[in-house]
Amino acid sequence: MIREINFDGLIGPSHNYAGLSLGNLASTKNAGDVSQPRAAALQGIEKMRTNVQLGLVQGLFVPQPRPAVGWLEQLGAEYMTADHALAANAMSASAMWAANAATVSPAPDTADGRCHLTVANLRTMAHRSHEWPFTLAQLRLAFGNEEQFAVHGPVPTAFGDEGAANFMRLCEGHGREGVELFVYGVTGGPYPARQHIEASRAIARLHGLDPAKTLFIQQSEEAIAAGAFHNDVVAVANETILFAHEKAFADRDGTVERVREIFPALDYVEVPASEVSLEDAIRSYLFNAQLVSLPTGEACLIVPSECRETPSVWKWLQAHLASNGPIRKVEVVDVRQSMANGGGPACLRLRVACDPDHVDPRFLVDEAKLDALATVVSNHWPEAIDARELQSKTLVNQVRQAHAAIVEALNLGELTSS
Repeated sequence: MIREINFDGLIGPSHNYAGLSLGNLASTKNAGDVSQPRAAALQGIEKMRTNVQLGLVQGLFVPQPRPAVGWLEQLGAEYMTADHALAANAMSASAMWAANAATVSPAPDTADGRCHLTVANLRTMAHRSHEWPFTLAQLRLAFGNEEQFAVHGPVPTAFGDEGAANFMRLCEGHGREGVELFVYGVTGGPYPARQHIEASRAIARLHGLDPAKTLFIQQSEEAIAAGAFHNDVVAVANETILFAHEKAFADRDGTVERVREIFPALDYVEVPASEVSLEDAIRSYLFNAQLVSLPTGEACLIVPSECRETPSVWKWLQAHLASNGPIRKVEVVDVRQSMANGGGPACLRLRVACDPDHVDPRFLVDEAKLDALATVVSNHWPEAIDARELQSKTLVNQVRQAHAAIVEALNLGELTSS
């Protein structure tokens, strides 16, 4: 039976605030602050626990080995003697934002009836460009059943691809054929548009999608310039609901019309700019929430606590709930450490609609496994990291030991040779 699984990236022991992500306003604002990797990972684990307690199927991906010495070797550099900026790019923990891991087309949408996953190349940002080989290794382990899954390498790096953060799917049930929406950027004013339409078209071809049920939608330049570096900062979809800010798309009216033409069951929920400004939407990450279907069938929005603390956002959410609109429940989670680096609840997860019985069980979690992971994190993750001291030998050793501990705890030794 096909169910949606949310695979969260476990926040890694090298989580730090080096401010590497141009166009990500939170990342830039908090550059140089002292991070708390242990608290960050425990917050992520509690978010996963919330999903489990809501009756959702929950998975995870492990952090990447850090520092990324292989990438540095390709640049003729060694971590301890590299310049600070290069070292910071090699010590990034940004792979925790699993929404950027891959683009996923469930089996009902594809020509060969398998679930297809294409790992993202993440070529726009140096600190993320070296993530895909380890991510691909995890995908090939987790979804190794080749009768059920097809796992693709990255599209050529001439074309930027940042994964499911720029992708949405509409359907009348996760196990039914859906409509796939690829959102791309053309320009973002002072910031780069990270998702190229050529990459999105290539993925649609690789996945064998029906062109009549596949749309390519341009993200609004205004949204990118305001700090919506990915579509999932201003729009999210689940089953029949498309939840978006008024300024999310370059051609708002045309986009909604095109979607409704091929998906008449659409429930379009729009937040007007007059009620919630782009600034408030991006600061609170209202749309970088997990929009999920509960076992009862109700739509639930899992939002960061910053939504409750932003008056315009919380007012809009309460009014929507009172109106008996399509979103029936709001759940608040604390992911402040991730938010301070520019990633909300939706950034932390990759959605895969498939039969959980066909997934490697080492990548699926329940409350007992989450308890065990929390113990590993509490024992091994650094309590704090000063971004100015990333090349400390003590820190490097602690980060490496923490990674080894989590891989051992999950019995994922195959990844150490990746």
